[in-house]
Amino acid sequence: MLKLASFIPEQAVVLAEMELAWSCVPHIPAIAVTGTNGKTTTVRLCDAMLREAGKRVFLGGNIGTPLSEFVLEQQEADVLVLEVSSFQLQTCRHFRPTVGVLLNVTEDHLDYHKDMQEYTDAKLQLFSNMEQSDKALLGEEAQKLASDSNNAGLQRAEQHVFSDTGRFVKASLHGVHNRLNMEAAFAATEQFGVTLEDALAAVEDFSAAPHTLETVAKGRGIVFVNDSKATTVDSVRAALESFAEPVLLLAGGHYKGGDLSSLANLLKKHVRAVALYGDSRTAFESAWNGVVDLEWHESMEDAARSLMHKAHDGDVMLLSPATSSFDQYANYKARGDDFRRIAGVLSE
Repeated sequence: MLKLASFIPEQAVVLAEMELAWSCVPHIPAIAVTGTNGKTTTVRLCDAMLREAGKRVFLGGNIGTPLSEFVLEQQEADVLVLEVSSFQLQTCRHFRPTVGVLLNVTEDHLDYHKDMQEYTDAKLQLFSNMEQSDKALLGEEAQKLASDSNNAGLQRAEQHVFSDTGRFVKASLHGVHNRLNMEAAFAATEQFGVTLEDALAAVEDFSAAPHTLETVAKGRGIVFVNDSKATTVDSVRAALESFAEPVLLLAGGHYKGGDLSSLANLLKKHVRAVALYGDSRTAFESAWNGVVDLEWHESMEDAARSLMHKAHDGDVMLLSPATSSFDQYANYKARGDDFRRIAGVLSE
């Protein structure tokens, strides 16, 4: 296989797309958010809070619109809000956000990164070029990782650890994980003029992003919830903890690592039955056999139809796969869209 390096002149400088685009607009303050789980929700919350305070915002990066598009179209903004992934950060060398947010770091993308240390180092790259005037915001677990790091920028920056204060408990988003996302967003935007009143107003009617604990149908006594973006064990944990109702869990796909057995107690507490599909049968069965009512099917639709035979009034059918989608779908969005279609049929 040909390698990209063979086509690059020896003296050429290779820049990541986001870093190149940012170098064109370094005068615009940037909030950059990374973490294994919660990135998209948190940047959308930052965007909503800033707009509530009357700010012009560009929202982009890994969330969908590249920063380069903002630059090429010569748009204007008071603040850039960027979702950044480990893949993007691993190739950045000079990127310096005004506010960097590390929500959490748990096992993910170990089918790409050689080990957990490489993955963690990529996340911490967010802070590498920070100075004393910049702010580093860390979740409590992320702060433990950061304290063991030799990241010079992180040591220079003004560090803050965010936690659940309870002030967002009445917001429309459910779950402790979402309250932490709201705390992170408020901490990130406060220095740009966002007040607590602005933040509370912004989250009052805030809805989850598509494919993130998204209610897609109700019918036959069942609520159908699309959490297709839950590609990690920790994101499934957060999803299960969000429901008081019994859960019919759809899981499976292409397993990319993570301790599935760590969900055993939550499965016993929250889940009526699990239906698996996709190519990761062995990983799930070795972790969950004997823990919960468990069966395997070739397709998600077959799995969902089977769960309907075990459903009781008031149950939640939850697609929260704990895997990537690439065994059967182009991406998590295509997987979530298919679940939406299936839910529409089964709820009639």
